[in-house]
Amino acid sequence: MVDPNPTLDALMHVANRPPVIFVEGKGSWLVDREGRRYLDFVQGWAVNCLGHCPPAVVAAVTRQANALINSSPAFYNEPSARLAGLIVRHSGFGKVFFANSGAEANEGAIKLARKWGQKYLNGAYEIITMEGSFHGRTLATMSASGKPQWKDLYEPKVPGFPHVPLNDLSAVEAAITKKTAAVLVEPIQGEAGVIPATDEYLRALRRLTRERGILLMVDEIQTGMGRTGKLFAYEHAGIDPDVMTLGKGMGGGVPLAALVATENAAVFEPGEQGGTFNGNLLVTAAGCAVMEALTRPGFLEQVVETGGYLRAGLEKLSATKGLGEVRGRGLLLALDLGRVDAAEVVERALVSGLLINAPRPGTLRFMPALTVTPDEADRMLGILETCL
Repeated sequence: MVDPNPTLDALMHVANRPPVIFVEGKGSWLVDREGRRYLDFVQGWAVNCLGHCPPAVVAAVTRQANALINSSPAFYNEPSARLAGLIVRHSGFGKVFFANSGAEANEGAIKLARKWGQKYLNGAYEIITMEGSFHGRTLATMSASGKPQWKDLYEPKVPGFPHVPLNDLSAVEAAITKKTAAVLVEPIQGEAGVIPATDEYLRALRRLTRERGILLMVDEIQTGMGRTGKLFAYEHAGIDPDVMTLGKGMGGGVPLAALVATENAAVFEPGEQGGTFNGNLLVTAAGCAVMEALTRPGFLEQVVETGGYLRAGLEKLSATKGLGEVRGRGLLLALDLGRVDAAEVVERALVSGLLINAPRPGTLRFMPALTVTPDEADRMLGILETCL
């Protein structure tokens, strides 16, 4: 039953939200409490990878809720063991630690790199990260992020994160010292406006980190789980990182993330990492349903095909309106609007029943469900053209 008078003022004001309250969702569509439908090309910031309320996830959560919701991280449970096995089988990594958010997974990666440096590199603790990067909202992950707006927020920051320009190998090489334990990179910087690390850069970064004996860690919170047309975006470059973090789409809508590492890099010992809800049965059951859907024959090929269709539509619209480039991969795309105010376009789109995102003043970002149809892409493009 929908509360007719929700107390919105009781919520802490941490974001400027429009006066819309969503109550239902199915696939690419949301419904607000007035019964109005919205075409969703944000999907919780790439969280709902199978769309809203996908039957497989709903069924998995329902089954698990009827059996056992939570035991304790002090004991093994079947869904988390099964999901870890699926990740290892389809990634080539050796060990998995489950978390509740991408920020928590990246926090774990930072700890792991520092433990690695302590164990093998005479106490090295620095992690080289990229300008424009986004790794989460804990104090350490904000310190690791290269987001300019956070430069003077919550000072003093956690030390140990030299920032260098993305796609500049010489800058990384120059930043490596005896204090360096790892390099952390996003295959595509989503929050910066969908800025890709080139495949050549990632391959060169892998060679360099191997030569220097430090870890290469990839933040796949936004790019992983099929978003770019491969299960994990680093696969496009044909590299094998030491550490990977996952989140967002991993739970298909429920809070689930993971820190994944090679056998060699997984240096935590008992008591050094943990979390009350980590590996919870309910969310890992949902994660199993997501992994099984993504690895079904033909699923990722369909993501590539639909992503290409959407990209072609955006490029045609850009040419018609005299806008800028289309960036990204698969179903993580951005349209450069040039001098057009992206926030105003987002507001107009909302009024027209379309949800899109503006990560930067002149950039629109598109993160639809991986199950989005060409017809829904056409509908989105039609509304967007009117708003522009």
